[in-house]
Amino acid sequence: MTFKDFNFNGELFEGIESMGFITPTPIQEMAIPIISAGRDIIACAQTGTGKTGAYLLPILDKIGNGNRHHTSTLILAPTRELAQQIDQQVEGLAYFTGISSIAVFGGGDGSAYEQQRRGIQANVNIIIATPGRLIAHLTSGVLKLNHCTNLILDEADRMLDMGFSDDIMRIISYLPKERQTLLFSATMPGRIRTLAKKILNNPEQINIALSQPAVGIDQQIYRVHDAQKTPLLQLLLKNGSYASTIIFCSRKEIVKSLTRELKQAKLNASAFHSDLEQKEREEILLAFKNKQLPVIIGTDALSRGIDVEGIDLVINYDVPGDPEDYIHRIGRTARAETTGTAITFVNHRDERKLKNIEQLIEKPIRLIDVPDELKSIEQAKQPEHGPNKRPQQRRWGNKGKPRGNKS
Repeated sequence: MTFKDFNFNGELFEGIESMGFITPTPIQEMAIPIISAGRDIIACAQTGTGKTGAYLLPILDKIGNGNRHHTSTLILAPTRELAQQIDQQVEGLAYFTGISSIAVFGGGDGSAYEQQRRGIQANVNIIIATPGRLIAHLTSGVLKLNHCTNLILDEADRMLDMGFSDDIMRIISYLPKERQTLLFSATMPGRIRTLAKKILNNPEQINIALSQPAVGIDQQIYRVHDAQKTPLLQLLLKNGSYASTIIFCSRKEIVKSLTRELKQAKLNASAFHSDLEQKEREEILLAFKNKQLPVIIGTDALSRGIDVEGIDLVINYDVPGDPEDYIHRIGRTARAETTGTAITFVNHRDERKLKNIEQLIEKPIRLIDVPDELKSIEQAKQPEHGPNKRPQQRRWGNKGKPRGNKS
């Protein structure tokens, strides 16, 4: 099957061809006909399977064949980075159609808010928004959604994790009851199903490889002492032929400290965390996307907030406490049927978390021996102040997550 089989209008298909898309992914092949038929949908698919295209293409085709003089589509996303990435996808796919869009999110200065307000008043066809900033425009009276007949929730599970449940229901109260609603999620916990029952009308359901990493990922683990982590990381980065690497840490304090250590080792790396200004975050992501920055370091917020092709290596400096977060992290590589490597550092405290991950993915992860030159490093040699040094009041709890910190 190819995209020609969907019979999209010519202008949209020209955009698809210009972006080099030929064959739809499984989620696209299953979801597009359902969405084109006007049905509500609840779709569960892992990251990197093409779910953004699965909902954008039929919606763009629908807008292209209808009235373009008002805002007909609202896409809700959990983070500003994801909202911007979706907007960029719209811009690329809809380049020849004349369909307009705007990303609406918080942060930045007053000029950003004013730019968003002008776009809203110009009745852009598609608004991609984070819930908090969208509510600000709704309550100001600038934004009217009475003509909005398409509602899409992207990464709905992440939005609920971030506490946006009440905001989502408040936003929906501004929408017409007669609409098409599409809910996409990487996981399907009970509260997602509860939300779906509230907002969807007799939806079709799709599940694509739930909670399984892409087959192109070479998964590896190293069993290490904390003091071996940073030297091993430096060795992997210096000796490997990786052009694009993401490193995940459990806390932003570790992100900051590790970044300093890598820079001292003459490695080009940047930290990505919530303490940075929005402009700084955008510049880092752009440099990483353009292959000008080879290494980016962040927390789990980065695992869902970045959509960059060609990432060679993902390193879990700390094992995530939730096995689903492991799936999201390593899903940054081997996207769109490519291949990649995912390496996880496992210390003695992480054995239970590793077991939970292996149970979820239903197979053991390949163990790699620590290089001989690092085996002499003992846990007692850990530095007094370093990325692995945890204050006494932040000891690990029963669930494997540090207390008293938020990334």
